[in-house]
Formats: sequence, C-alpha cells, structure tokens
Amino acid sequence: MTERFTGNFTQQDPIPEEAIAAAVEVMRHGRLHRYNLAGDEAGETALLEQEFAAWVGAKYCLAVASGGYALATALRAVGVGPGDKVLTNAFTLAPVPGAIASVGAEPVFVGVTEALTIDLEDLEAKLAQAKVLMLSHMRGHLCDMDRLMRLCDAAGVTVIEDCAHTMGAAWNGVASGRHGRIGCYSCQTYKHMNSGEGGLLITDDAEVAARAIMLSGSYMLYSRHLAAPAPEVFERVKYETPNISGRMDNLRAAILRPQLRDLDAQVARWNERYHVLEEGLRDTPGLTLVARPEAERYVGSSIQFLLLDWAPEAVQAVLARCAARGVELKWFGGAEPVAFTSRYDSWRYAPEQHLPESDRILAGIIDMRVPLTFSLEDCALIACIIRAEVSAVWQGAA
Repeated sequence: MTERFTGNFTQQDPIPEEAIAAAVEVMRHGRLHRYNLAGDEAGETALLEQEFAAWVGAKYCLAVASGGYALATALRAVGVGPGDKVLTNAFTLAPVPGAIASVGAEPVFVGVTEALTIDLEDLEAKLAQAKVLMLSHMRGHLCDMDRLMRLCDAAGVTVIEDCAHTMGAAWNGVASGRHGRIGCYSCQTYKHMNSGEGGLLITDDAEVAARAIMLSGSYMLYSRHLAAPAPEVFERVKYETPNISGRMDNLRAAILRPQLRDLDAQVARWNERYHVLEEGLRDTPGLTLVARPEAERYVGSSIQFLLLDWAPEAVQAVLARCAARGVELKWFGGAEPVAFTSRYDSWRYAPEQHLPESDRILAGIIDMRVPLTFSLEDCALIACIIRAEVSAVWQGAA
C-alpha cells in the first residue's frame, strides 16, 4: 500500500497561552496604539523593541506593520530615492524588489549560486552600479557574509539585510541582520514569530534609527521609544523626515514578546525536523541537496532541493505525484508564478535583465515549508514520499 501524508503545510503552531493572555490584557485596557500609554507604562511595542534589540545584539530597534514596510523604511532611511539603483538577489520573494520599486528606485539583480545564495562574483562585477545592496537571505540561506561585507565596504556600498527567513540564524557567530547597516525581519504568520503581519528593523546607526522612527509615524512622540537614539539625534532629522505611517500596535507586540522568549527553543525544533528531511533525501538519484556551510547557523523552517537540468515536464510530474500523496512542493522554474514563486523575470516594473546561469538554477529549485506542527515521524514520511517519487520519475526519464 502506498503511504499518503495527511498533514497541513500551512498550519502553524498555536499562539502560546502566555501570548494570548497578554493580548487579552491589551484588549481589556483598550490602549492598542503604541503611543497610547497610561502613567509611566512603557507599552508592549516599546518593550518588544527593547527585548528584540537585546536578543539580537543591536543598539536600536523599531517595530512596524510588516517586513515589507521595514524594507522600504530602511531604503528611505539611508537616502534611496527615485531613479537610484539598488542591488538585490535574483532569487528572492516579491516584497524585496517591491520595496525598491516603492521608493521609485530600480532593482539591479545579482545571480544565484547552487547554494541558493547571492553570487559573490556577479555581485563584485556589479558593485559599481549602485550604492546600496538589499541582500535577501532567501529561504534561510546565508552566503559568506565576511567576504560579502569586505566587497561592499571596499566599494562603499551600504548593506541592508532582508532577514525574513533568518531570524535566529548567524554567520560565524554573528546574528543575521548584524552584518549590514540595517537588518529587517518579518513576523508574518509563516515566519519565525507569528503576529499575522508585523516587522522589525534593527541598526546601530543612530541617525538611521531616528529617521526610521520618524518615517514610521512617531509624530513628536519619539521619547516613548526605549530602543532609540538620544533626543538630540531626532532634533537633526525630525523636520525633514516624512511621516509614512506603518507602526506596530500593542496588540501584535503583546503576542510577539512571549514568542521571542521561546524562539531559541523553536529554532532547535525546526532544525530537528530539517535534519530528518535532509537525511531522508540524501543520495536520492537526480536530486541535489543544498549544502550548509560550517560557518552558518541556520533555521530549518523550510527545505529546498534542486532538480538540476530536468525537463520541465519531469519536474511537473514530480510535483503532481508528490501532491497526489499529500506532499505540497513549490517550484521556482514554472513559466508563470504560482503563489509566492515569482522570480526576477516576473517583476515587470523592473528593467529587463538576463541571467542565464541563474535561470538554470531557478529552473531546478523545489521548495517546501516545514511547519512545527509536523512531527519527526511526519518528516520521515514526507522525505520517503519525495524520495520515491523523484526516483520513479528519474528512472522513467533515464
């Protein structure tokens, strides 16, 4: 009998009871707006910012409405505007080039390697074209951040890290988001902390932090931030920085604070599941696993593998056969985007660019979520199904 997986690839862990209680308390007192405080109350949002800054080792933190809003705010805070070019990954999700386009700037795409990270050779060749790199740690894969920062520092290129998939990850012991000038994180439901929507921005640059806080819609209430620079920094920027409101509210912050306290344990749980999947897929004919460097501490909330140089029809057959057995895989090589699988050549607001080596890799990328609602036994079964169906199609095509 052929086994079938019956789990749900979009069902997340429930919100912790402590977070539910904190959210109910905010609803009871009714002070949802982050600046609506009573007496000497700090407020859930300001406390979240303070706690996240401490957790990641940054001086300043701003909580906002979404990860995409954090990215656009970061670009504005470092002075990117209409007509500017911004380097970014060819392999990323739509909110990254979308943030660049939202400020009137133009994405310049940099290739992807078989490690699913930015191609540092291609980056080096393109550094003269822009003053900012919006680096996407797409699907949780970190490139050699030491080399990347040497290249960017030498060229005078500011690095903004998109850490939507790497909250809790690190390169050589340095947390993701702490290499560049700004790190941006997402708290959307499918990320590592879940508030439905939400984002966090960190930096050690006082003026960048002050601009970001003003941009987020602080009016003149910046003194109510705990993880913020001194008032004199705001004095320099407050009249020249527009209010583009995108604050986080106290309700979402209340939901997130207990999750932050549990995050290290959650990362360990994700990686247990990732390791089971990885071992189950190892040495499957025709399937290439993505090697993880020793210097990388990753968060295995999703897994990717490559069906390199497969015919599109054969890839489609694998997807269909796995789906028939309850395993939901996404493919970045389809002619048309499905759900989140758009690619650099899908975004027609960006100038047309040609990256043939990246096209080959994108055509082979298979992606799968790893929710914490899956047990280790679930992961072993999923790996067994993928292995069997890839092998069947591979043998049929051989």
